[in-house]
Formats: sequence, C-alpha cells, structure tokens
Amino acid sequence: METPVAAAPAGGFFPSFLLLAFGTLVAAVLGTAHRLGLFYQLMHKVDRTSIRHGGESVAAVLKAHGVRFVFTLVGGHISPLLVACEKLGIRVVDTRHEVTAVFAADAVARLTGTVGVAAVTAGPGLTNTVTAVKNAQVAQSPVLLLGGAASTLLQKRGALQAIDQMSLFRPLCKFCASVRRVRDIVPTLRAAMAAAQSGTPGPVFVELPLDVLYPYFMVEKEMVPAKPPKGFMGQVVSWYLQNCLNNLFVGAWEPHPEGPLPLDIPQASPQQVQRCVEILSRAKRPLLVLGSQALLPPTPANKLRAAVETLGVPCFLGGMSRGLLGRNHPLHIRQNRSAALKKADVVVLAGAVCDFRLSYGRVLNRKSKIIIVNRNRDDMLLNSDIFWKPQEAVQGDVGSFMLKLVEGLQGQVWASDWAEELRKADQQKEQTYRDKAAKPVSQHLNPVQVLQQVEETLPDNALLVVDGGDFVATAAYLVQPRGPLRWLDPGAFGTLGVGAGFALGAKLCQPDAEVWCLFGDGAFGYSLIEFDTFVRHKIPVLALIGNDAGWTQISREQVSRLGSDVACSLAYTDYHKAAIGLGAQGLILSRDNEDQVVRVLREGQQLCREGHAVVVNILIGRTDFRDGSISV
Repeated sequence: METPVAAAPAGGFFPSFLLLAFGTLVAAVLGTAHRLGLFYQLMHKVDRTSIRHGGESVAAVLKAHGVRFVFTLVGGHISPLLVACEKLGIRVVDTRHEVTAVFAADAVARLTGTVGVAAVTAGPGLTNTVTAVKNAQVAQSPVLLLGGAASTLLQKRGALQAIDQMSLFRPLCKFCASVRRVRDIVPTLRAAMAAAQSGTPGPVFVELPLDVLYPYFMVEKEMVPAKPPKGFMGQVVSWYLQNCLNNLFVGAWEPHPEGPLPLDIPQASPQQVQRCVEILSRAKRPLLVLGSQALLPPTPANKLRAAVETLGVPCFLGGMSRGLLGRNHPLHIRQNRSAALKKADVVVLAGAVCDFRLSYGRVLNRKSKIIIVNRNRDDMLLNSDIFWKPQEAVQGDVGSFMLKLVEGLQGQVWASDWAEELRKADQQKEQTYRDKAAKPVSQHLNPVQVLQQVEETLPDNALLVVDGGDFVATAAYLVQPRGPLRWLDPGAFGTLGVGAGFALGAKLCQPDAEVWCLFGDGAFGYSLIEFDTFVRHKIPVLALIGNDAGWTQISREQVSRLGSDVACSLAYTDYHKAAIGLGAQGLILSRDNEDQVVRVLREGQQLCREGHAVVVNILIGRTDFRDGSISV
C-alpha cells in the first residue's frame, strides 16, 4: 500500500524565488557600488579646490626616507614629482640617458646603504632602464625606480608611450606596483622602500600614471567634458568619468605616516653561530672570502673591518668588500685565490657565491669544511648539489654574522706560517707583474706600467669606479682601493656602461672623495655623452681611458679560436677632444710623453680639484696576463 506524499504549498515557490532574486540584485548593486568607490566617497572628501598634486606625496615620502638625490631624464609623465622634489630640497640630477640615471641610483644605494632613486618617463623611458635594473638585481642593490605611465583610463587604449610596463619589470624587481589613486601613493612607496632593503636587497618598481601625479583641476580638464553631454548615454558616460575622477582624488590629502617601515633582515641563529665557531676553532689553514653582502647595513664598515682584523684569518675581498682592509694589509691576500682555496682546510664564504667567480664551486677542496653565509637561500646553495657541499649553511645577514663569529672566537689564534705562505705567493705573483711592466712595446704605452703608476699616484681619498674589459681586468690586479666603500664595479652581471652613472652617484654622495674612473675604450663609448651631465651639474671626476683601439678581451679568444677579429676593432679615437667639445678638460698620454705619465695624472687630478671633469686618453698596447705578452 503506497504512502500518500504531502503536496507542497501552492504559492511557496514564487515568493522564495522573488526573495532570492531580490537578494542577488541587492548584492549586485552593493558590489557595483563598492567597485565604483561610492561607499568610500560617502566617508571621505574630494577636495576639488586643492592645487596639490600626487608628485608632492611622492616627494614627501622620499624626504621622510632620507633620500637626497633623484636621478632622471625628464618627461611630461613625471614632471610633478620632479618639481615637488626640488621644492623639498631633494637634488634632481638629470642625465642624458635613462640607464645612467639608474646606474647613478645604484651607486648611491651601494655607498650609503640607503635606497637609490631614479625616475623616468613612460614607455621608452622605462625600457631604456632595463639593463641597469637587471644589473641592480644581480648586484642585490636597493634601487627604487619610479616610472611614469599613461592615465589610468587610457591604458590599453592606444595612448602615447603606453605599454604593459608591469609585465616588463616583474621579473627584474622584488616589488612592483601600479598606483591607481592618489591616496595610495604614500603607502605604496613606503612598502616599496622597505621591500628594497629587506631580505636580499634589490630593485623595486612603482608605476605612477599621469593622472595620479597632476592636480585635480588639470586632470578634470582632460577627463571630464567641459559641456554636459545631451542624451541618456552621454549623461551616463559623463557620470562615470566624474566618478572615476572622484575615485582618483577622494581622501587624497588625508594625513598618512610617511616614514620608513621596519625592515626584515634575516639573522643567523645562536646555534648556527656556535657550530661555525666550533668548526673554525679547529682549523689549521682557515680562509675567509668576503663578498658584497658583507658591506650591507646594519653593520658599519669600520666595525666589520675591526672584526676581520680581530679574527686574524687571511682573507680575499671581492665586490663591494674590496678595500675593506685598506692598502697592503697583512691579512688581505690578493693573488692566487684558487690555489689558496685548494689548500685551506676551513673556508668561510661570507657573502661569496659559488657561481662562475668561484668556478661554480669546483675551486673548493672537497676535503675542506665550508661555511657559507648569505641572505639569499638560492645563492647560498648554488651548485652545492654538484661540485661542493657546505658543512654549515647559514641564511642570514653577513656582517652581523661576522661580528657574532668573532665574539665566539675571542682569544683564538692561528699559526702564522699559513698567512706567511699566502703572502709569499702574493709577492711572487706581484713580481711577475713588475716584470711585465718592464717589457718594452713597439708602439704606444705598456698598460701594466701605466696602471702601476696609477697605483702609485692614487690618493688616499680616491674612490675607484671601473668600467671595461681588458684594461679594467688588469687594473683589478694592480690598483688597490684605499679603504672600504672605495671601489665600484658592475658586479656579477658584468655590465659595460656603468662608469658615468656610478661616478655621478659616487661623487654626489661622497663629495670629499676624488672619483677616479678607469675605462676601457669600448666601455667609454657608453659614457662619453654624460660628460655633458658632469659639466652642467659641476661634478668633477677624473676618467682614465685605456685606449687600445679594440674589444681586446673578446678579440684575444675570438682570433685564436675562430681565426677572425671581425667586429673587434676600434680606432685610437681622440676621446679627450670629444670631452673638450662637451665642456670638460681633456689630456692625452702616448709614446710622445711616456716619461710624463705621473705628471699628466697629477695635472688631471689638479684640474679635478679645481672643479673640472677630466678625461685622460691613454694610448696603450694590448696585454695578455696569461702569457705576459704585450703587443700593438
């Protein structure tokens, strides 16, 4: 027998459907109102009479973070922020190429431990910076790049110089953001500045569309029709545009904190430090290799130097750590690094990475105990699964780790014969350089001899900027930085063209230093026009060009392997005359005045001290350190 099923109420479905539909409609309306910013506009003010603009907010954040310089090549997209920076006392330095602006910001970041700032216009202005941004990424340099952009409503609509800039910079930067409302400028920039310096430092990018930088009345003039349109659709479009304008500026001038956010800097644990202390305390032939990360804040260079001296372990210095111990320090070993690493029983890689510079780790003795310290885990373990293996891998700040390591090893001493053995090998290698310097050349000057004379002439307050291939590689063996943070090279990316930008940033943030730039003639081609920048901004630098009329570092192997020097030849160009044409001073060194090298160097030095930018064009033969040959 079937059980009868109760019938549903006849009118129950329709009211439920209406309720559901009404709820859906209300939710849709509320969601649309939220997306249109109507709720925020109810609670915050749009000041239509204010003449303030977003550029002032940018400048205020930079000022609050201690930024002293903004490097730029001007463009209409970014004019408000440049004007605002100037009004707040931030020096705006314009260059002749955007890449130079970023290189200059990179130099400031490395030398001051703060964020270097560059601002460039949209589209091609930003694409011109890509090489410098990538160089900063590889060098782990905290650089803030501010980029203009088309107005928010005109993006993806064919506006002038409008491209997808965010996709371009995401692979290059730790932090990328596009500001869509004026009120978001301050918090976005604060977050960017913190990201640049936290963890592993690196470049960050903030896109600033044109309509978030200019004042309300100017944006309104461009965005909203002057005459109210007729017809329903015209009025809807007009309302939508006005609402977009309101969203841009609502709450724009409400006060926000502008100062720095806390930084996240990884630190070694006490347990890790103690294990490293125990490993190093048992070493007979310890060796320390310091990389650029060792010079990062918060550890001052003078404290790091004192720690290394107290530790008493022979060391090699690379990257930004060059010069840490000054000139001719007994602990600083400069030559035969591969041989020393093979003999060491404990090696501390403090900020050094097992990439091509350490033969991917193959240069390390497999029987050695390796301690590696790095802020970046990927860098720390690079190639450890193939060629080497760390005994202790510490992810943390290198400078802080070194201070703790030395504290744990107080009273520890090592036999002097190990350091003496390394110093003796150093002296033998340096004698080979003296022998090369004494070799006669058929034409031009011996570059080894010239660089030895540079080393003898270089003052104690010199800051060295190096940019080139063969000439600079030779200089790295012969010319010693006089102190910490007195050496700037591109870093592991090996970028040519950093010279002028690095020199610009270096001289501005260390005005009492004499900036000496060592250029190869190939590399100098990138920097020549920036002598106009040095002259206009009254920035005295001394550039020494090793002019051997070629891309010698490339041609040496290309000719021997492939039998052709195609594309490797340059000319003995009168670079000193080109510099004179840009308003700088120009000098030449050649066979005609080879007995006056020191006198010409000192003449250039004196001109610099008088406020001039100087180029010394040095005509040299070609040298090969591997076999000691010197040719024309």
